[in-house]
Amino acid sequence: MAKLLQAARRNLEDAGVGQVSTDNRFDAAYKCIMQCALLALWANGYRTVTSKPGHHQTAIQSLGLTMAVPQPDIIVLDALRRQRNVSDYEGDPVSTPTLQACIEQATRLLAHVERWLRTHRPDLLSPP
Repeated sequence: MAKLLQAARRNLEDAGVGQVSTDNRFDAAYKCIMQCALLALWANGYRTVTSKPGHHQTAIQSLGLTMAVPQPDIIVLDALRRQRNVSDYEGDPVSTPTLQACIEQATRLLAHVERWLRTHRPDLLSPP
């Protein structure tokens, strides 16, 4: 789990690289969000079936149960998930405000997950 947390941090850092396209920066920030949501599930003993559709939605929408993320934040995260689908599957470009919102949400969620892990599951923070 420590490796996935490190990957989330790297993706958030990559999202801030201004020389990369807005779409790719959005993808990196969204990937951070998804990795945090998976960490939340795993830290609570759950897994999603990643080979089936809907695992992103399940992971994000369960954040209230797994890490006490407030419902208004989950609504925003789920909207970003839908934007990611439109961008990936229909080719719609990501706007700068949407990118900024995604980076902000990824930053907040990563900090929340790190605090939660330090408090509730510090055993998961160090590599095996």
